[in-house]
Amino acid sequence: MSETLNADPAELAKFSSLAHRWWDPDSEFRPLHQINPLRLEWVDGIAPLAGRRVLDVGCGGGILADAMARKGADVLGIDLAGKSLRVAQLHALEAGTVGVQYREVSAEAIAAEQPANFDIVTCMEMLEHVPDPASVVNACRQLVKPGGWVFFSTINRNAKSFLLAIVGAEYVLGMLPRGTHEYANLIRPHELAACCRSAGLDVRCMQGLQYNPLTGRYWLSRDTSVNYLLATQRPEGKG
Repeated sequence: MSETLNADPAELAKFSSLAHRWWDPDSEFRPLHQINPLRLEWVDGIAPLAGRRVLDVGCGGGILADAMARKGADVLGIDLAGKSLRVAQLHALEAGTVGVQYREVSAEAIAAEQPANFDIVTCMEMLEHVPDPASVVNACRQLVKPGGWVFFSTINRNAKSFLLAIVGAEYVLGMLPRGTHEYANLIRPHELAACCRSAGLDVRCMQGLQYNPLTGRYWLSRDTSVNYLLATQRPEGKG
């Protein structure tokens, strides 16, 4: 399994080394804490979470998974960074969050194990960190039930995103650790949309996520030139 695992060891090591800081809102993960309410409400507005079986792919320290569980979902968070998962589990215990569990397993492996077993699948800020994003997208499609929803978020690949998401966020403002993102691994919206359609997912809507460094405010918009979110749905009645 290790020979075909869709993961970059350097990426896993990078996030594992920061695992103890996942739940510090003033740490390197501050942007995730700040955007989490936006992405949570966006997902919940399209596919209400209460009472749903949800899989969070690439859950890291559990910031989104924990929040979805608090919305009433039955959540399983998966990741390949074991230290981050242990932090997520510890936080759930300390916070008393019910309805969330975590496993160290790949999307591809759990797709083979539990096909069409989830009402909603989320894969946020993860695709740009794996060698084969299409494999993850395909696994997400296999994991969701017919009629179910799959949500992605990632970063566009263009000059603006390079300047803002990498140079600005990592080197000028220090919002993220240097080396968090590799420009070549960023994904243009039309590329991700095409990948989703090839996997058998219908693209329903796309949303941009913007940031003002002067006010420190994030908001959703139609501008997908840097960060963006994509909502897709598995068609009914298809295997």
